[in-house]
Amino acid sequence: MVYTPSEARYEKMEYARSGASGLRLPKLSLGLWHNFGGVDTLENSRALARRAFDLGITHFDLANNYGPPPGSAEETFGQLMRSDFMPYRDELIIATKAGYRMWEGPYGERGSRKSMLASLDQSLKRLGLDYVDIFYSHRYDADTPLEETMAALDQAVRQGKALYVGISNYNADKTKEALNILRRLGTPCLIHQAHYSMFERRLEHGLQQVLEEGGVGSIAYSPLARGLLTDRYLHNIPADSRAASGSVFLKPDDITEEKINKSRSLYSLARQRGQSLAQMALAWTLRHGRVTSALIGASKPEQIEDNVAALGHSEFTQEELDIIDQILGNTSNINGV
Repeated sequence: MVYTPSEARYEKMEYARSGASGLRLPKLSLGLWHNFGGVDTLENSRALARRAFDLGITHFDLANNYGPPPGSAEETFGQLMRSDFMPYRDELIIATKAGYRMWEGPYGERGSRKSMLASLDQSLKRLGLDYVDIFYSHRYDADTPLEETMAALDQAVRQGKALYVGISNYNADKTKEALNILRRLGTPCLIHQAHYSMFERRLEHGLQQVLEEGGVGSIAYSPLARGLLTDRYLHNIPADSRAASGSVFLKPDDITEEKINKSRSLYSLARQRGQSLAQMALAWTLRHGRVTSALIGASKPEQIEDNVAALGHSEFTQEELDIIDQILGNTSNINGV
């Protein structure tokens, strides 16, 4: 059956400019790090992508090694592009990354020009695309001069294989250095993808300030702490959960009693706000508009619908923010990122 997206797809989704650029991203973006691999069913992946786009999510986030097996998430999305989304290519922001191990030998990972550009060519082939909208350096590589990694990003844009570039998992100092290099090269950094949630707040400790001073956007990955900031683990570890399945993204040891107790307290506050815990956690991540977008993952379309509903109640009182910080045991930066 031919896919026709909802005509109302742009009526409710909110979009924000990424830093000082002219590009606007949806406040919620879909991450394809799980449920789009070769071990997953294509029809479920299709249902997730379709529902996301129907709700105004135009940004789909990939990496060369997403799967499992590595590379298969890009292959799956390539199939979906051909069968469903190619007529809407100009409405989509498609991102991919290079940096983590992808193939055997010394060039299958990290930040050399050889590795970065070879990886991008492989990604484009799997996706069946001439270009991606955003190409990231997935991690800082201490064994490669930062100038070389940034020059590879610049070259990808000049070759027409990417429209914008980004970095991910760089600390504040290396981020500042990378931004300066890219600016000199003439290809400014669009966005930084950082691990950020109520349980992971390193973005607040200097990095967000560097990004704002540099006119660079930010996108938070794992804003739901890989499921810990949802209703899923409040009482036990469900048999069908990622934690129980041996996922590399969440292991039973990651689910500590301390975190569960905090999640239960946060859940109580969310209920008082008339939200699910996941909705409150996403709204908190996007509070004050300093984070451009939050990456969500889903195993069924209803989860995407629930997440998008968070945008309808995204304001917090100062009292609520204070309560959240008291629950988390972190009273610094309570007024924002």
